[in-house]
Amino acid sequence: MDWKYLLTSFDGRINRAKFWAGIGIFIVIAIVAFILDSILDTRFTTESGAQVGVVGILVMLASIYFSIALYAKRWHDRNKSGWWTLIGLIPIIGIWLLIELGILEGTRGANQYGPDPLA
Repeated sequence: MDWKYLLTSFDGRINRAKFWAGIGIFIVIAIVAFILDSILDTRFTTESGAQVGVVGILVMLASIYFSIALYAKRWHDRNKSGWWTLIGLIPIIGIWLLIELGILEGTRGANQYGPDPLA
């Protein structure tokens, strides 16, 4: 799989290393958005006292699509449908998403979603 399709395609499979690389990309982009909000002074305080940045909000909204694509490909490596991403919406049980995608090994050999990414 090409790196350019890591965050844009829902097809195929990725291994744990590429999954964590994608998560790293999200973290770096979030930090850059925070810095840009500080430099551009586009931060505001909500009624609850939390500081929110306009650039950060835009980045967060855009990253929803990319993170779902990343999770779907990792679920495919575990030989499960990308719809399993919805388990992350269930409180406490959603922790299983981290274990399943970030720690457990993918299916060895080809499966219905494509060839083994480590082969």
